[in-house]
Amino acid sequence: MIPVLLDAHSSPEAFPDIAKAPSGTDGLVAIGGDLGLERLLFAYRHAIFPWYVEEQPILWWSPDPRAVLWPNALHLGRTTRRRLRQAGFSISVNQAFERVVRECAAPRAASEGTWITPDMVAAYQRMHRAGYVHSIECWQDKKLVGGLYGVTIGAIFSGESMFSHADEASRAAMVHLCALGFEVIDCQVPNPHLTRLGAVKIPRSEFLSLLEDLRDRPSPDLPAPPDPKTMPLGGDPRPRP
Repeated sequence: MIPVLLDAHSSPEAFPDIAKAPSGTDGLVAIGGDLGLERLLFAYRHAIFPWYVEEQPILWWSPDPRAVLWPNALHLGRTTRRRLRQAGFSISVNQAFERVVRECAAPRAASEGTWITPDMVAAYQRMHRAGYVHSIECWQDKKLVGGLYGVTIGAIFSGESMFSHADEASRAAMVHLCALGFEVIDCQVPNPHLTRLGAVKIPRSEFLSLLEDLRDRPSPDLPAPPDPKTMPLGGDPRPRP
């Protein structure tokens, strides 16, 4: 499939029909366009997401197969469960969104760069303010030690990135996500960490059917971001007892 070239002034709906795209491909379906709210929402509602590095144009993907995680199939071994109980984590939702995104975008030892470019950060912030992107934060001894964020489209949570500065912190965030009431977690592309948690690969056609069924259902109720004026000194936005 030859990727469609988009310009910044094209309609948000100017993506190819993913249902007609060849199966078993890497999933690059379009190049260019912009990261406006309307285009991003249309893309996620049709199984497309942006993924590129700073020196590239915007690249839009819809891989086949697709990695998904059914919340009730989250796999935690006995050792992991014990470590989570012993870690003393506390979890919050939407209380430190910008910090979570910054941590996810930070350079990592195993990677030479990041796909979470400044333009992507700004786009996620706009989606967060509009109520479509949410973060889950994991705290230990009053420090942010892990978390994740992603896009909600109806009853689907499309995970974008996670980070961890303490053993099991990102797993703790994922456990909380799986308990929030989403029907399925879109992991987009598989990796060993997600596979160990129970993510599986399904055909893109099956994911499209899921998306069509779930994208207009109500999303689980999630806490609103805190008012910056009421945040305690030191920038820790968790509610105090």
